[in-house]
Amino acid sequence: MTALLVVTADDLGLTDGVNRAVRRAHLDGVVTATSLLAVGRAFDGAAAMLRDTPTLDVGAHLALVGEDPPLLSAREVPTLVDRRGAFPLSYRTVVARAAAGRTDPDDVRRELTAQLERVRGLGLPVTHLDTHQHTHLWPLVGRVVADLAVRFAVPVVRLPSSRASGPVGVGVRLLSRRLARTLDDAGLARTAAYAGLDESGSMGLGALGRALAAAAASGAATLEVNAHPGVADDPDAGRFAWGFHWERELAALTDPGARRLVERHGFRLASFRELAAVRR
Repeated sequence: MTALLVVTADDLGLTDGVNRAVRRAHLDGVVTATSLLAVGRAFDGAAAMLRDTPTLDVGAHLALVGEDPPLLSAREVPTLVDRRGAFPLSYRTVVARAAAGRTDPDDVRRELTAQLERVRGLGLPVTHLDTHQHTHLWPLVGRVVADLAVRFAVPVVRLPSSRASGPVGVGVRLLSRRLARTLDDAGLARTAAYAGLDESGSMGLGALGRALAAAAASGAATLEVNAHPGVADDPDAGRFAWGFHWERELAALTDPGARRLVERHGFRLASFRELAAVRR
């Protein structure tokens, strides 16, 4: 039986260049889904693109970190922001605050609900949830995300993991197993395998091939690969000191070799809608 592969482009709405790249990666490449950043500056442009591209699955890329501010004020979500009302730039701060008991779950719920409602306000089916920098791997955030998926009838939540050695990889895998139990207990769908965290910003053809080979060797019936396509001439990309190779990822996702890799490793491109239907 052919395994199902969902290729998700993250950070839609971050910049106009990312919006253009995501559309091209879908129409001319292997991307089947995208995750929309409700706090992104280019949200309105992303919304217009999505309305013109009905074959692209839409999810919410929920954010507790990043260069763009939350939707709610510092008074409404004081444990999520600094004195300027800004999110931290790294997931490490989110984890440290939560581990120290300094994060109010109600603040997380209020902000992420506002973000999800903004995405839902487009009137398009929301097929999946995930988070900026995978912060829902942390149990407090993961529980909120699972609750929101159930409440708003979003069928699929991303289950990130890592194949990396060392303490970070081990920690991610431990948290991933815990998140899997949370999602399963909530009756939510997820893929059996995942790739994209280790390759963040560097999902070239070689990385894609290795991810597909690893998932095929594990016997996974479903796989999500998440990527970050962008364009080389994006004037807004300089705001982000991430070291991402956005334009190289776009080139890989639109390379005819990407489809050949998908077929060679026994996968078929699919949508989250299809994955959720198979789960039922």
